Amino acid sequence: MNPKTFRPNGAIGALLDEYEKALRELIEVIRALSPEELQQVVDSTTKDTDCQSIQSILTHVVQSGYTYVIIIRKHLGETIEYKEKIFLNSASDYQTALQEMFAFNEALFEDYPNLRLVEHLPEKKITARWGQQYDVDQLFEHAIVHVLRHRRQIERFKLTILS
Repeated sequence: MNPKTFRPNGAIGALLDEYEKALRELIEVIRALSPEELQQVVDSTTKDTDCQSIQSILTHVVQSGYTYVIIIRKHLGETIEYKEKIFLNSASDYQTALQEMFAFNEALFEDYPNLRLVEHLPEKKITARWGQQYDVDQLFEHAIVHVLRHRRQIERFKLTILS
């Protein structure tokens, strides 16, 4: 992840640059956390098991980052399985997992360099596992904001953990 360069390939480059930036910011937020801080349950009242600890949030972010691309690849006719959630025990392990997930995202555009980003016709939209319909551009924008929202959530959790 190189913070000083911009990809030259138009809208695809912009999406990847912003996604990478969001992931860099998330990695910086978690960098100094201990394994105990990662695993500490901060929200014991939520029914969403993906949002109880920083570890559960990061596991969800990594899996989701793969899921968005797998949804697109399935839409393109590939036979590919969804990734299972893998709970990691250190910030550095999550850093590596986030970087590997991002490389998986980049590979989509290497494999499909002429992938159409915008589709206006509903029948050409991609239906996500949760029922929402997107085109590739919208799904990547969703992926970027997903990271930003969970980065903010982790920052809030850190205030509780470190106080």
